[in-house]
Parts: sequence; structure tokens; C-alpha cells
Amino acid sequence: MSEKSLSDVHESVQIPSKRNFWKTLMAFLGPAYMVSVGYMDPGNWATDIAGGSQFGYQLIWVLLMSNLMALLLQSLAARLGVVKGLDLAQASRQQYAPWANVSLYVLAELAIAACDLAEIIGMAIGLNLLFGLPLMYGVIITVLDTFLLLFLLNKGIRKMEVFIVSLIAIIGLSFITELFIVKPDVQELVKGFVPTALTSNALYIAIGIIGATVMPHNLYLHSSLVQTRNFSKDLTGIKQALKFNFIDSTIALNLAFFVNASILILAASAFHHNGFNKVSSIQDAHLLLQNIFGNWAPALFAIALICAGQSSTITGTLAGQIVMEGYLNLRISPWIRRLLTRMLAIAPALFTIFYFGEEKLGELLVFSQVVLSMQLGFAVIPLIHFTSSKKIMDSFAIKPWLKLGAWLCAAIIISLNVKLIIDEVTSFFIFLGEGNFSLKMFILLLLLFVLTLLLYITFEPVIKYKRKVKNSIPHGNAISLGEVEQSTYKQIAITVDFSKNDTATIQHALSLGGKSASYILIHIVESAGAIRLGNQILDNETMHDLENLKKYQLDLMRMGYSVITELGYGKSANAISLIINKSDADLLVMGAHGHKGLKDIIFGSTVDAVRHNVKIPVLIVK
Repeated sequence: MSEKSLSDVHESVQIPSKRNFWKTLMAFLGPAYMVSVGYMDPGNWATDIAGGSQFGYQLIWVLLMSNLMALLLQSLAARLGVVKGLDLAQASRQQYAPWANVSLYVLAELAIAACDLAEIIGMAIGLNLLFGLPLMYGVIITVLDTFLLLFLLNKGIRKMEVFIVSLIAIIGLSFITELFIVKPDVQELVKGFVPTALTSNALYIAIGIIGATVMPHNLYLHSSLVQTRNFSKDLTGIKQALKFNFIDSTIALNLAFFVNASILILAASAFHHNGFNKVSSIQDAHLLLQNIFGNWAPALFAIALICAGQSSTITGTLAGQIVMEGYLNLRISPWIRRLLTRMLAIAPALFTIFYFGEEKLGELLVFSQVVLSMQLGFAVIPLIHFTSSKKIMDSFAIKPWLKLGAWLCAAIIISLNVKLIIDEVTSFFIFLGEGNFSLKMFILLLLLFVLTLLLYITFEPVIKYKRKVKNSIPHGNAISLGEVEQSTYKQIAITVDFSKNDTATIQHALSLGGKSASYILIHIVESAGAIRLGNQILDNETMHDLENLKKYQLDLMRMGYSVITELGYGKSANAISLIINKSDADLLVMGAHGHKGLKDIIFGSTVDAVRHNVKIPVLIVK
């Protein structure tokens, strides 16, 4: 596996060699916009609506503080990717012990699932509000966006960025129009930027806002996306990349702040000031907008919600791919990764609808953002360690004042989460009463493990600062090769499908083995009858394939080659693997069709599956 983060699009965007500020800026713009959609996803809507309806403009300062935290932390993530060419998961895998990396991976997956849960609910609610589609069907339909992601991935990173920016533009224009409709109280709005003490209820919403704004998976995502730019890796090139990525982050995250502030202002102006102080669900917000302002406001609200959910779900999948490859050194197909992420998120959404009713989805949305906030420390602390280490970053290590600001952000996030956990666990234990000792012990042991992990990732780099840095993942150092012996093949297997690709496949095999080797020509019958009956089938397709194989065999034997044939039945990958593993072949030569997108899933999976199932070298001829 390649050690490149998101290797399919790594360094795929060229940076102009000539010094033209605007052309260079346009080339660098994009990664932060991909990240910013996570700051305006449906989870943000839930926390902003709840905060605005309950407390008016009072929590705008929390939004502003969260945005400043996000700007600082995202710039650190971008710095790590630009300077070291590592994403946050890869850097963590270098630094920490395997048990900690597996634990951090699980927490990162929980964060991505919580984020995806918010996007599922948001999309389902948006479809319900706009088209009247039942929430249950809306949740199930969200599985289909897997294919949109595949399409965009195959079009390249720039096409994906354009798609995301287009959705952001729709969201932004919708809320600009909304603000003109609701006409907020400007004086009260300005007062909201002044920090005030938080009650217990306000603290819960505030932590949800922080979790919805400073998302842990975005730190992994940003450190990877900046590596899609092919800039010069010398001192000047890295400085240029850092400067333009900071501009990219500043513009994109301030746009995200505008959207979040607009939602909170909308809720404060439309609901809180009209006496509706308990609006916690997006559906209620939509209904009240219709009652107060007519049809335009709720329609724009629903359209923006769908766009927010769809854009966030794409970036969430990329983040999932990054953490899996970085922490576990494991790569799976994007469509499988997407389905895995979506299934993990759909389960709690469907469970909530079945057992608690659709009206509880709003509360589930807010809870998902609190879960996100609780994962933040486990991404932020390693990031600060890496970017402030001169051993890792050399002259690009962050300055002491920036380091202090980053640790202050981490301290605020962690202290707020600790207070919330203590309050919630205490309340839950009181609710349980004197019994349920086993459940209480399980919760306490789980919290103890989480605390141990937090202390470990905080102090391990300090305690073992002088330890030799591990080799770059996932590979070690080059070994001494000595005298290299030329490989000789005695028996070469060749898969054929009676297409124009066969010529190249057979030619490559013959050039490797010559006339001293023997050859096995393999073809698989994949008809419905062959799948059911195997070698008992004697239909027209089977007979025709046998004739074709014999023709190839006779042609090659006339040229002086030793050739036998093997006809397999059923699924190509399984049948080919079965023939190879029973034979004495020491090399397999296969043809690849060069399919892309959905065709690659249908046709190209044979090559990938076979190479994992056989123990001999496989040569793939395109």
C-alpha cells in the first residue's frame, strides 16, 4: 500500500511555477472549503437552533470562540500536512504505541459515525420538509449517496471541490435571504458577542456548539487534503504553501462562521423573541418559520439543509478513509468504506425512530455533536505535540505564543467536557439508584481507560522526546539487496476472456517464459447455469468457450510452446484462485480492462480479489 495520504489524488493539483498571486491562490484554494462543510452540517443546525431559541443571542460569543479555535487548529493540521507530508493519523501511528493507536482509531471512527449520523438525520429531515417524504424512507435513501461519492472521486479532487463550493454557495445565499426576512435586533445581536456565564443547560448547548464547530475528523481531513497540491518541497515552496493554505482556511472558516451565526440569529429572532424558547428540533423550526414568515423562509431552510447534509457526508467519508489507512495501515474500496460509515450511522437513527419516535431525532442530533466534542481532545493534543516539535517540524515548528494558544484551546475543550461528563454521570447514577452495581463499575472502568489514554497521549511525547523517530509509515528502511538473481518461470498461468486484451496478455506471458516454460490457459464460464451446476454444465456458451480455448492452444503449440487448458465455472475470482492453487504454476498473468467508476466495481474486482487469494506473483497487463 502507498504511504501517501489519499494516494489517488495525492499531488494531483499543479501549482503555477510563475509567481502570480491570484493564479497561485486559486490553485491552493479548495481544501479548507472541503473542511468547512463540516462546520455547517445538520449537527450545527440542531445546536444553533437549540441555542438561539433558548438563550437568544447569548451564545454567539461561543460560536465566535469556536470559530477562532477552529481556525487555529485547522491551520496546525494544514501545517503538518504541508511540512511533513503526513496526515494526523499517520503521524500518530509513528509516535504512539499500537494499543493507543487502535484506541485513537476507534474514537476517531466514533466521531465520524456521530458526524454521519447528523448528516443522515439532516438529509432525511430536509427531504421530509421539502417533499413530504417520511423520515424512515429518507434515512434509508441516504445510502444511495455512496454512488455520488464514487462519481466525484473518479472525477478528481478539483471537481469534488467545485461541487462542494457550489453547495456552500447555495447554503450561504439561502441564509442571506433568511436574515433579510427575519430582521434581527442589531443591538441585542452585538451584545451576544460579549462572554457571559453559562448555566447548566447553556453549558450543554455550548459544548454541543463547540463539538459541532471544531470537529475532530476535520483535523485528519485537512492534514491530508493539503497534500493534493503539487508544490515545490524546498524552503520557499513550503512557506508559500503555508501562506496560501492559511488564506484558504481564513476565508472558508469565516464563511462557515457566517452560516452558523445566521442559523443562531435566525432562531433567536424568529423563535426566542416570539416566545418560542423550547425549539430543539429542525422540524419545529421549519413549521414555526412557515407560521411566522410564510412559504419562502421554510423552503430556503429545507434546501440549505439538504445541501449541508450532502456536502458533509462526502467529506466525512474521506476522513474515514484517512483514519483507517493512517492508524491501521488498512485500505479498502471507497464504496465499501462509505457503506461501512453509513451503516454505523443509520443504525442509531433507525433505532431512535422505531423505539422513541421521530420527534426524538432533534435530541439525537444535539447528542451527536456532544459526542463529537468529547473526541476533540484525542485529536487536538497529538496535533499540538507534532506541530510544536522541532524534531518533527524543524524550522517550521510553531512559535511559543501559538503553542500557548493551542494548548489553551485544548484546555478549554477538555475542561468543559470533563465538567459535562461529571454532571451527566452523576445524574445517571442518581437515576439508577443504589442498585445496578455492574453497570456503574463498567462505566467507571470505561472512563478510567479513557482518562488513561488521554494522559498517555499528553505526556508520552514529552517523556520519550529523545526516542529515535520511527520510520515513515508504512514501510521500513531499504535492505541490502546483494546480488540479484534473475527469476525463471517453469509454469505460467494465463487468464483469457476472448477479447482483444488477450493478445497483450499472452505476449507478456510468452516473453517471460519463452519456450522452456509450460503454459496454462484459463477461462471461466460465468453463465447462470455454470454458477449453479459447475463442471456439469454443457450449454452452448460452455462449448463455445472450450472451442476458443482449443484454438488458442493449437496456435501456440504450432509455434512450439507447451500449453494445456483449464476451464473454470462460476465467479471469476474464486474459480481462477481455485485453479491456480491446485496447479504448479509459479506466475499468473492477467489482463486488466482499465474500467473506472461503477464498471471498476463490476469488472475490475476480479484482479484485485485474485491477487489476494493466490500465493504466486501476479502480473497485471493493461
